[in-house]
Amino acid sequence: MDTFSHIIGQDHVIDSLRKAYLSDRLPHGLVFSGPVGVGKALTARALGTLFLCEKPTADQACGKCHSCHLVAANTHPDFHLIYKELIRFHDKTGKSKGTELSIEVLRNELVRPASQKSIQGRGKVFVVEQAELMNTAAQNAILKTLEEPSGRTLIILLSDQSSSLLPTIFSRCQVMHFVRLEAQVVEELLARHKLDPALTSASALYSDGSIGNAIRWIKEGMIAAAMELSRRMDELIQGRLVEGMAEWLKASAEAYANAQLERDELASKDQANREGLVLLLGFAANHFRMRMRQVPENRLNPLCDAIEAILKTEGYINSNVSVGLLLQHLSVTLQQIFVK
Repeated sequence: MDTFSHIIGQDHVIDSLRKAYLSDRLPHGLVFSGPVGVGKALTARALGTLFLCEKPTADQACGKCHSCHLVAANTHPDFHLIYKELIRFHDKTGKSKGTELSIEVLRNELVRPASQKSIQGRGKVFVVEQAELMNTAAQNAILKTLEEPSGRTLIILLSDQSSSLLPTIFSRCQVMHFVRLEAQVVEELLARHKLDPALTSASALYSDGSIGNAIRWIKEGMIAAAMELSRRMDELIQGRLVEGMAEWLKASAEAYANAQLERDELASKDQANREGLVLLLGFAANHFRMRMRQVPENRLNPLCDAIEAILKTEGYINSNVSVGLLLQHLSVTLQQIFVK
């Protein structure tokens, strides 16, 4: 069972939630804002478990009642998890890729059940994943429910891009800001998952304070790819010609896309390919930034130029420009910057 004690590195958020719960001043609308994979979903689950527990002790769910068992088994009828892929159940054609949280999803999965009585009698909990993917119509559709929910109701919106939410959403919710985890904390947490020790240190470095990303990228081979990419970038920095950079980037992005399709066969391979490229380019840019802290001032300009070239390439990834041409142009540009 998930409890507040399982959340690491977010003490300020947990303290606020504990105080609000114990004083019976827990808001019915919350926005958990912060980077991916730092504990937002785990905290929402722990709070929801406590909220629905039949015999809580202070700020801890008992873990033994029928409600706690149902939440732990993902079968609680009053604990509603809402995610973009649910559009497939509400799309009459059955062909939707589930790329946004539409008004159909929010009406059927939140607004309607929130207006009804709870089944177990303790209240209702709604957790909306990737809330930034709600389109404008969907956000407007939940405003009344956020302002005046029926009965004992808790609505939690999770977002790593909360700036995409409407001001009217924020006016009806209390925002909890989650922070990136320290690299040492990520490494310690990774050790508990019994993953490849050779990759845990690198993963803690590349994951930018996200335990969720660290675990996922190790399993999907992206940390190994990031390490290889860093090696290639260092060769460039040393003025060596690196052959096949564009082809390697394309192949690595395709491997990432295939991993996403294994998890979700209805996902868009083209979009997953582009996501993989953005991720790899981000690794490269961050590697150059790290090297900027290690070189004398008179050697900073090439690193800055390389970062700028990568950022320009990222800006075109989701356009209609050929990905192959983009990668070839980036490869040539980086060679020209470093190889004289």
